[in-house]
Amino acid sequence: MDESYTSLPTSHLLGSVPAAVSEDKKPTDYIVPEANLQIFPPNNGGGRGQPYQPLGSSSGGDEQQTANNWKGVFSVSSYTQFFNVDTDIVVERIRSSFYPIRGDFFRKIDSNPDLYGLIWISTSLVFVISALGNCATYLMQKKSDGSIPWSFNVSYVNLATCAIYGYALVVPAAFYFLLRYLGSSPSIVHFWCMWGYSLSIFVLSSFLLVIPVEFVRWIIILLAGLASASFVALNVKTYAEGSDLMVVVVASFVLQIALALFIKLWFFP
Repeated sequence: MDESYTSLPTSHLLGSVPAAVSEDKKPTDYIVPEANLQIFPPNNGGGRGQPYQPLGSSSGGDEQQTANNWKGVFSVSSYTQFFNVDTDIVVERIRSSFYPIRGDFFRKIDSNPDLYGLIWISTSLVFVISALGNCATYLMQKKSDGSIPWSFNVSYVNLATCAIYGYALVVPAAFYFLLRYLGSSPSIVHFWCMWGYSLSIFVLSSFLLVIPVEFVRWIIILLAGLASASFVALNVKTYAEGSDLMVVVVASFVLQIALALFIKLWFFP
């Protein structure tokens, strides 16, 4: 049945046009061109591994890279590399901040700067000076006049939080932008890391500031301030080698001394 229908002539039908077939080549002799398989998406224009760019995009690679960078700022996973430290590393960096002999702290943390010390030490300092500051005022008040009632000053917590976190975040960022403006090439993560560890000596000295002897308190806070200020200044000096940048080193030293005096006058009066 199928063969009989296909063999019927169709040239006599109305509107039918006979197919033009050359004499030397029959339809059965038509050669199908060899299929040429191509890889999609094509990567012949931009190197190995370059993503496919949609039609109409001029510089899709740069725009996508910028978009990814901005997304990384608000992604928690982007900051995990700055918390890749263990207890031994943190303790060693804290010990380095106690002995400011050479400004080599940036060289030690160059391959693995961390923000763990900044957050942990700043938080510890906030709670320590808030709690021990109240204990110190209690002891001093009982020593001078025990009949006066004493009450816990809750405002120490708010003041310490704003002061310590503000100092640990804003001051390193300000020195970073200042040195960038003056032609140096510092790293803001290195600065945050270094300034965070510079506060560790104030955590230990706060326990000694509870001693109800004013003269001893001043000696303790001045020694702690000088050690912390020397540590900061010597490391900032590595980015300020020129004589015109020495004012930056002096400013970092003075600000660290000012922080020590602030802790003494406000929390251990």
